[in-house]
Amino acid sequence: MESQRIKLTPPSLAYADSMWTIIQESEAELSEFLPWVSESLTLNKLKDNIEFAAEHYNNFSDDFWFNIIEKRTGAFIGAVGFIVRDPDVPYFEIGYWLCTSMVGKGYISEAVKIIERFAFVDNKAQRVEIKMAGSNVKSRAVAERCGYQFEAKLENGRRLVSGELDSTVIYVKTALE
Repeated sequence: MESQRIKLTPPSLAYADSMWTIIQESEAELSEFLPWVSESLTLNKLKDNIEFAAEHYNNFSDDFWFNIIEKRTGAFIGAVGFIVRDPDVPYFEIGYWLCTSMVGKGYISEAVKIIERFAFVDNKAQRVEIKMAGSNVKSRAVAERCGYQFEAKLENGRRLVSGELDSTVIYVKTALE
């Protein structure tokens, strides 16, 4: 799956070291909204998570992600997650993160467009959600830019890594545009 600038590849240990480096370099920004980015994350734990995700990818179950690879350089720059919420509907959720140095260049919007095609065309999705902290304005902007409709705001729906309460907002698409 690819666009002119990026390709999405399944979870693979081949990118473990690159992913680890990016997470470390972008820790300050990522850790604000992603609880798994913390001092308790180690390279070995990351590798275990990659193996777990690869198994789920192969079984098309639970949650996994696709590596975002910049085609020009071949560099790992982030990930777009895919959660199988209900295969009987089918209903999926996507999420995303990007290395800080690549933010603001449209890579995540491209990745979302690719992954939603995977959901709607390849897997006959009837619903695709993007959920995030209400205060995560960058992530909300991506969902809106990609044509997702604001559906709900769950007041006090999550606790941020900082310990502060925040809302959870939900954006949805029910068909590919």
